Amino acid sequence: MIAFDQPMLFGLLLLPIVLHFLTPAYREVRQGVRAPFLHRVSLLLNVQPTVGAVVPKRFLTERILVLLTWALLVLAAVRPQFVGEPIVKTVPTRDLLLAVDLSGSMETMDFNQQDGKAVSRLDATKTVLDEFLSRREGDRVGLILFGSAAFVQAPFTEDLDVCRSLLEEARVGMAGPRTAIGDSIGLALTVFEESELEDRLLIVLTDGNDTSSVVPPRDAARIAKDRGITIHAVAIGDPTAVGEEALDTETLRAVAESTGGRMFLGADREELEAIYAELDRIETRDVETLTHRPKDDLFQWPLGCALVLSMIYHLWLALSANRKRRGQHVD
Repeated sequence: MIAFDQPMLFGLLLLPIVLHFLTPAYREVRQGVRAPFLHRVSLLLNVQPTVGAVVPKRFLTERILVLLTWALLVLAAVRPQFVGEPIVKTVPTRDLLLAVDLSGSMETMDFNQQDGKAVSRLDATKTVLDEFLSRREGDRVGLILFGSAAFVQAPFTEDLDVCRSLLEEARVGMAGPRTAIGDSIGLALTVFEESELEDRLLIVLTDGNDTSSVVPPRDAARIAKDRGITIHAVAIGDPTAVGEEALDTETLRAVAESTGGRMFLGADREELEAIYAELDRIETRDVETLTHRPKDDLFQWPLGCALVLSMIYHLWLALSANRKRRGQHVD
C-alpha cells in the first residue's frame, strides 16, 4: 500500500497557476533606437512592427517539461512510502522462573513413559516441562537448577527454544547430591530484582526436603511474598519416603500458600501433565501485542525523475541556442 507522509503539500501543485494569475510578466525598460528607415526594413523583412514588448514564445513541449518537473518535485516533497503488511510482536507480560531439583534422588526410575518404559524422575520432568514451555509464548522465562547449591542456568529470555535446550542438557548431580530448596528461592529473589514486570511467578519442582539451604524455605517465601512473587511448588515422587529422600509436602505447601500459590503432588507422569495443565489454567494472563507496519521511503524516485527531466530541459535549451547561433553565422 502506498501512503504519503505529508499529504498537505499536494497543495503546492497549484502554485504555478496561482503565480501565473497573481504576478505580472517580467518587464525590463530599455532605451530604444530611432530608425527613420524602419518602414523600409519592415517591408524587406515582411514583418509588421507593433507597439509593446517582444515576448518570446514558449513551445508546448517546454511547458509540459517544466510542469511535469514541478509535479515530480512536489510528489517527492510529500514523501510517498510503501507500507508493508503489519508485523505483530507479542510483548512479555510476565516473568516466569523455573527452579528444577537435580539432587541424586531425581535419578530414581519410578516414572513411566507413554509406551510404558521406565524413566527417571528428571527425564519425566524434562518431558513435561518442555511441553509446558512450548505454550509459554508471551512470557519471559528463566531457569534455575539446584542441588546442594543453586545456580542460574538461564536468565530471563523470550527465546523459549534456548531455555528448553538448556533444560534438556541438565543432568542429575550437576549441582551436588543434596537439596537446597530455600537457597533456590533466595537465588530466584535475586534474579527477579532485574524484572520490571509486575506479574512474577516462580515454579519450584523438587522430590525431596531441604537438606542443605542456608536460608530456610519458609523465610525465603516470606521475602518473596513481600516482593510480589507468587510461588507454585510441584512435589514429585513418593510422598511416603523417609530419610533424606522424604518428600516434605508440608513445607512446600506452606511456601506456596504463603505467597498466594499452590502445592501440587505428582506421583507419576500423568499427574505431572495434569499439574502443568492446571498451571496453564490458573495462570492466565493478558497478552499484549505491538503492531508495526514497515515503511519504505519512495521519494528518491520522483526526485530522480525530476532531476533527469531538468537535465533534459536544459540540454534542449542549450541545443536550441546553439542551433540559432549556427543559423545566424551562416546568414
